[in-house]
Amino acid sequence: MNTPRKGYEKARHMRRWSEKKGGYAITPDGFDRSHADTLASLIDEWFRRLEERAYSARTIEAHKWALRMFVRWAEERDLRTANQITRPILESYQRWLFRYRQDNGKPLGVTTQRMRLGAVQRFFAWLCKDHRLDANPAADLELPRKPPRSLPKAMTLQEVQAVLSVPDVTDPLGVRDRAILETLYATGIRRSELARLDVDDLDRERGTLIVRKGKGGKDRVVPVGERALSWLTRYLEHARPMLETAASERALFLTGYGERFSAMYLGNWVRRVIEAAGIGRSGSCHLFRHSCATHMLENGADIRFIQQMLGHARLDTTQIYTEVGIVQLREVHARTHPHAHLQTANKDPK
Repeated sequence: MNTPRKGYEKARHMRRWSEKKGGYAITPDGFDRSHADTLASLIDEWFRRLEERAYSARTIEAHKWALRMFVRWAEERDLRTANQITRPILESYQRWLFRYRQDNGKPLGVTTQRMRLGAVQRFFAWLCKDHRLDANPAADLELPRKPPRSLPKAMTLQEVQAVLSVPDVTDPLGVRDRAILETLYATGIRRSELARLDVDDLDRERGTLIVRKGKGGKDRVVPVGERALSWLTRYLEHARPMLETAASERALFLTGYGERFSAMYLGNWVRRVIEAAGIGRSGSCHLFRHSCATHMLENGADIRFIQQMLGHARLDTTQIYTEVGIVQLREVHARTHPHAHLQTANKDPK
């Protein structure tokens, strides 16, 4: 493909530098594992049990992320074993989470606080169930109240097009980026589901994607649509071969290092793309998911088809999109309400 390759050449340079340096080693957490009864040792064992029970890697990683802060907080106060933890101590940790400030000076969101405390609750519940503790200090811990559910605000078609147009498609990396964005909008899949896609999950002949191990560990098949499929084909035929470093890597979308994307990186990258589009909106991969569902609903899709597409186990999860289908609601209102039109409203009542 005889096109400028600024982004691709930069990726190649970074790949060579990484190989020369030997990459990055995982930083050890430094927690106390001097004996089997320390908090860190027990948490390690709990994670092994979750793996044996076929919990998803995403769920386990989320719990690790949540408990890492708790163990660090506890060890800083010389609390190293589970039997040292009491209800007042957990309430003190909860207050600390409320007052905690991130590097940007902002507090932790209520959802984040609930997630971290919820992981602590589940860990101590397991300790009691496994007869490691006689009483559960987290049993009656009151979590922060959930914030009011906000309705998802979908992008307009013009805003979607503005975001899709951000990547420089004269560069192989830009072709890849456009294919990622088109896939997110066309299918409504989650960022973690997109990161797990393999080359073989795309059936170009049928125009479908197999989404493996979605929420709840379930697989599903979703349509791609002709436009996203054309960009995926262009990426697979012209860009991916240039990014591939090992034939054994089967990830559909490859980084500049020739590796699979992480879900977290995808989320941060999409957020930056949306900002670069200058549409005055903030959001990430879920904004494409909301837009996909809302636009399909507004164009007449049955709610159960959208449920299947999004991989929702329960219909009431999908029904939130019926609350934002304002285009259809306005049309029905204009067609059926007696005072929907000015000339009707101005008539003298009889």
